[in-house]
Amino acid sequence: MDRRQFLHRALATAGALATAPLAACTSQGSGASPEERALDRLKPLDEWREILPPERYRILFEEQTERPFSSPLDGESRAGTYVCAACYQPLFTSETKYDSGTGWPSFWAPKSEDAIGTAEDNTLFMTRTEYHCSRCGGHQGHVFDDGPPPTGDRWCNNGLALEFVPEGDPLPELRS
Repeated sequence: MDRRQFLHRALATAGALATAPLAACTSQGSGASPEERALDRLKPLDEWREILPPERYRILFEEQTERPFSSPLDGESRAGTYVCAACYQPLFTSETKYDSGTGWPSFWAPKSEDAIGTAEDNTLFMTRTEYHCSRCGGHQGHVFDDGPPPTGDRWCNNGLALEFVPEGDPLPELRS
């Protein structure tokens, strides 16, 4: 294959990847399933599929990604807590939320280190750190090192993987 053919194939591949729907881009992390990663196996995937709307199930348990700027939580500015949309474990607070300009809700730190689990994700021709709810194993998003002080982290979350609970409202009971 000559250089010109190589460049044409490379550009065609890049174009196909760039135009593929984001929902088709999945992150498999370390290869362990969400159930295997969960510290506390709460429910089989079939039960999560029955409980959750299809688009939430796909993001949380098939590790898909919603389109940027599609979640109302990206612009949410009230004080409160962000909980896992599957099991309701508190994951983030409004104190660490900021506008990253990426189109997804972003935080500079989780509510607690125990709330989040991480795994290496080698999809999309790069190495990233995927994170998930430590309680149910639901995929949340990816963490990057281009965030604001004091941590320098950007925890980039799928809005459909979270629910927002305004300050003063009771947190939902954890799903078991």
